[in-house]
Amino acid sequence: MAVYLFPGQGSQAVGMGRDLYATYPEVRALYDRAVDLLDFDLREISFKGPEAKLQQTEVTQPALFVHSLALDTLLKQEGIYPEATAGHSLGEYSAVVSAGAMDFEDALGVVKVRGAEMARAGEQAAGAMAAVLGATNEQIKTLCDDSPSDGIVVPANLNAPGQVVLSGDRDAIDSAVEAARRMGLRRVVKLKVSGAFHSPLMSPARPALRAALESAAIRDPRVPVYQNVTATASRTAAEIRINLLEQLENPVRWEASMRQLWVDGFRDFREVGSGTVLRGLNRRILPEAVTLSLSSSIEMGKLGAPTAG
Repeated sequence: MAVYLFPGQGSQAVGMGRDLYATYPEVRALYDRAVDLLDFDLREISFKGPEAKLQQTEVTQPALFVHSLALDTLLKQEGIYPEATAGHSLGEYSAVVSAGAMDFEDALGVVKVRGAEMARAGEQAAGAMAAVLGATNEQIKTLCDDSPSDGIVVPANLNAPGQVVLSGDRDAIDSAVEAARRMGLRRVVKLKVSGAFHSPLMSPARPALRAALESAAIRDPRVPVYQNVTATASRTAAEIRINLLEQLENPVRWEASMRQLWVDGFRDFREVGSGTVLRGLNRRILPEAVTLSLSSSIEMGKLGAPTAG
């Protein structure tokens, strides 16, 4: 019972998708269609950079989405279908499409709005994020509750045991980073992001994202989608629509999602997209699970996908 996992922002890399585009005509068609729907050349930036451009939120999110869906398309053409899906933050949109709840074009339209509005919200408020490794739940609560500033500090990504990302006002995050180091936590790293994702500072993006989701066609999925906000399976269009919106300002409950998948009987996982972040997290969350990362034409070829065309 294989689960498809889709990575989110932070997994992007210049060159992702270039080999797939050169090898598979169906991937070329997907990227070409994406360029028609966007106001920039996704192929040029994804394949050649520059890195600074690819890292811009309004570019990163469509780039990761299209790359993951290109791989998803190839897998399904070989008759390899998921029995459940999940995606980390932005990756949840890829998971929803893979599960059959949205069409590629509709979802890309929402992702375009999401990326642009999140970037705009980041410009309006001086937000930041920081990864904290090795902290207990009590320590994370202290860091969020006891900031000396009046700013917001909240857990944004509950990724794995001892790996949490905090999000909030820049000054408050700086204070939390200093407090974490005073606690003796082994590693505290500020992230290179354009805003305080999955926090109340993203609220300016909510109206436009809500409108985009309300206008998009969403169906009941063919297979369950384990969503970030609930960490449980969504099986209806109504659940998916609500949870995609709520995800904007609430934490990504990734560890809880993976544990629920295990409880529900899933043992095999496929990371479908750029990088190996989710495979690494699964090694910590579910060490007995089998997790493979698929991101290139070489890896696809090992699964039996055609290597020319």
